[in-house]
Amino acid sequence: MVKKRYIVFNKPYGVLCQFTDEAGRKTLKDYVPIPGIYSVGRLDLDSEGLLLLTDDGELNHRLSEPRYKQPKTYWAQIERVPGEEALSALRSGVLIGKFMSLPAEVALLSPEPEIWERETPIRFRKTVPTSWLEISIHEGMNRQVRRMTAAVGHPCLRLIRVAIGPIELGNLAPGEYREIERPRI
Repeated sequence: MVKKRYIVFNKPYGVLCQFTDEAGRKTLKDYVPIPGIYSVGRLDLDSEGLLLLTDDGELNHRLSEPRYKQPKTYWAQIERVPGEEALSALRSGVLIGKFMSLPAEVALLSPEPEIWERETPIRFRKTVPTSWLEISIHEGMNRQVRRMTAAVGHPCLRLIRVAIGPIELGNLAPGEYREIERPRI
């Protein structure tokens, strides 16, 4: 029996979650030289953080399929400090277009997390403070966390995934990866 591979990768800002790109942008192949593995879910070009790569289709399905309710946890840097009304709305679920998100687990991070500098800095405005939220969701709609924070009046400036279920990013620097044992899901 061939041993399955499980790679935890810290996806940098501006990297595509695929191994090829006809437009010549940075992709996973620029960082992870392991053939035959695929990403579990995606992070958009503007998002950073934990990406799990594997050749285990069953685990990929269990982590990606919403019915298994594996939380995806993010740190979101947002404009302004949210009040209890905005936090409560995120915890209850918010309307995103025609879709009502499931309730999220949300906490205001104070102090802000110690993270790496980003190659491309966020938009900075002297008169608008920023804050950080930790948000856990059980869905994976396109740009969901960004759309949720915008829906409650706090646009997301930076988004970093720090966990998928029991798998954590840990102290990997952007562009680094490590191999792990099969997670118990």
